[in-house]
This record gives sequence, C-alpha cells and structure tokens, in this order.
Amino acid sequence: MTHGTAVGPIAVRSLGRADYAATVRAMQEFTARRDEATPNEIWLCEHAPVYTQGVAGKAEHVLDAQGIPVVPTERGGQVTYHGPGQVVAYPLVDLKRLRIYVKEYVFRLEEALIKTLAAQGITGHRVAGAPGIYVRLADPSAHAVLAPPQPGQDRFAGLGKIAAIGVKVSRHCTYHGVALNVAMDLRPFERINPCGYAGLCTVDLSTIGVQAKWQDVVDTLAAKLATYLSP
Repeated sequence: MTHGTAVGPIAVRSLGRADYAATVRAMQEFTARRDEATPNEIWLCEHAPVYTQGVAGKAEHVLDAQGIPVVPTERGGQVTYHGPGQVVAYPLVDLKRLRIYVKEYVFRLEEALIKTLAAQGITGHRVAGAPGIYVRLADPSAHAVLAPPQPGQDRFAGLGKIAAIGVKVSRHCTYHGVALNVAMDLRPFERINPCGYAGLCTVDLSTIGVQAKWQDVVDTLAAKLATYLSP
C-alpha cells in the first residue's frame, strides 16, 4: 500500500514491500510525464530477493544466482542485491530545480546515508572511485578519516560495504537511488561480485552490532534525503 507525507517541499511515499520491476516501471512513467511543476518525491520500500544488473553490468559478476531473479536495469553500476531487511530509497528529483549536477547529487545521497548511519552510532566512509558507503569492520564507530591506500594495497581492506548507490538521470530528472542494509540475509551477496568488485565484503547494521528497527532507519533516511535534496 502506498501512502505519503510531505517533508518540506518533497513528498515522501512509503511503498512497503514492492515488486522491483513494477517499481522501476512506475519510476520511468513518473519521470516521463513530469514537467517543471511536478513536485519532487522520495519513494521508500523494500524488495523481495532480486539481483539487479546495471546498464554496463557484466554477466560474469553474477557467480551463482541460485534461483534469485537477475533483472537488467538502466541505472549505473554493476550487479547488486536487494532483499528483505534492506531500506531502498528512490529520489525522483529535478536537478535543474536544485541547480546541481550529477556529481553533487551523488555526493548528497552519500551524505544522507552517512548521517543516517551516524544516528545509529556508526561512521560511514566514502572510497574514491567506488560509489556507496563503507564501514570499518574492526571498529564501525571509529571517527578517524580513512587513509588513502598505499600502492598495491586493496582499497577495501578492513572495510565492509553497507550501502549501495545506483542512479539514472533523464532530462535532468533522477530515478533509481540508494539501498542501505539494516538486517538482512547477506548470503546472496556472496554469490555475486558486489558492484563488480570480487570479494568485496558486504555488511548490514545487524552484523556490526546495531539492532535497529527497519522503520526507524526508513524514517531517518527519508528525513536526511529530504534535507539534502531540498532547494
């Protein structure tokens, strides 16, 4: 069931458990028919188990789907997994209205994720050239800035990915979005190269010791996104 609330100038809509393919079609239709007066929206949901393959995705990054559907999609990036216990947010915003470009938009998505994690006492980090948010496995609450990797060093050493980003922009309008892992069955991530990186460790809040309610994380992420995506 869909219901919505206004958070500032953005309408925030909760879709609950939503079919992935149907949600993508709805985003495409919304984006195709919007005009300069169409309000920006944020859609929040979780999906049944599904692998989604980005527009430049390579089939070899799906190691063993084991019956989980693999759905081609037009967002950027490689393969990722969506499933119960993950918060998925789809901002549908007009970048011209915000007077920003895609690079700044992605930065703001990452910042909203980082602030959402901070509300749970977790420090999120960016890794250059690898969109998404990562945490230190040994000390997820540590505030020290990540040191750049040394030559030949694995840039993901000691890190786990907790949030993914994959966006699509059409006529300056965005869809697709972000996924934040709260309390999931993480085994499906082991059967892909997440976001195209072989051996990348994927974590959720539960596995790093945070017992958060899904709805609480949804509410926080919605508020942070609305803040960073408002004019």
